[in-house]
Amino acid sequence: MRILITGASGLLGLNLALELCRQHTVFGTANQHALHTDAFTVLQTDLLAPGALESLFEQTCPDWVIHCAALANLEACEADPALASQLNTELPRQLAQLCSKTRRDVTRGGARLVHISTDAVFDGSRGNYTETDDPSPLGVYAHTKLEAERAVAEADPIAIIARVNLFGWSMSGRRSLAEFFYNNLVAGKQVKGFTDVIFCPLLANDMAHILARMLELALSGVYHTVGGECLSKYEFGVRLAQRFGLDPRLITPASVQQGGLSAARAPNLSLRTDKLAAALGAPLPSLSPALEHFYTLYQQGYPQMIQGLGEKG
Repeated sequence: MRILITGASGLLGLNLALELCRQHTVFGTANQHALHTDAFTVLQTDLLAPGALESLFEQTCPDWVIHCAALANLEACEADPALASQLNTELPRQLAQLCSKTRRDVTRGGARLVHISTDAVFDGSRGNYTETDDPSPLGVYAHTKLEAERAVAEADPIAIIARVNLFGWSMSGRRSLAEFFYNNLVAGKQVKGFTDVIFCPLLANDMAHILARMLELALSGVYHTVGGECLSKYEFGVRLAQRFGLDPRLITPASVQQGGLSAARAPNLSLRTDKLAAALGAPLPSLSPALEHFYTLYQQGYPQMIQGLGEKG
């Protein structure tokens, strides 16, 4: 398959591209962050520029588009709601319209869309959410992502909308919660771990294989694409520390209210994955094997390799 991945320098986009390019022809877009690799074709592109999306489709003729690009920093979204709306809502709307349009053109192959959404479309007041539960987003980021889900579903009803929460190794070395804990603990620094924020983390590399299977099955609609185990961010940090042989006592249990964060955080974003597990014929990975995979990647020098992709050779 020919796969176009937007946001290929980001945490999910880059890991996704590196995993999928082993079996597929992958094109990845990057904008603000330079990306240097021969593993897949990098297209340095401002997705918001006039005609940029149409040009990308002409260049790549994708079978699938996996839209990872977004303004994901919650505080940045609060500071610039207009930019958040442009990147997080209008851009996916345009991509969905374009994918739908290509399938109506009999002179060329059509493109299917995977839109990467977020567990944060829920307010976290109760947890254990299914795909049919009514979303109730907190803050600018979550609102723009929910609006994107609705826009994508309207423009391209057979699109996959994947609500995710992930961790992994990133090009900057500072993008995921796992890297936050690892970087601080290995330096012997005390950090806070929130005991009142629940999530279901999925390793980005595992997510890549799950998304690949979703493409093969040609699924459509909303799927909770998260880990099969839900836990607090404090417990996540402790278990990561234990796997890496670091000192979990450096992690202080704390409330998110003590975090000094300007954007609201949903307290319980535990999501049910029954629908996706049934489609895949297998449960979603729990945390222990995911952390084992994360640690194996560390032993293999993967963090250094992936960070090197952002450096000029």
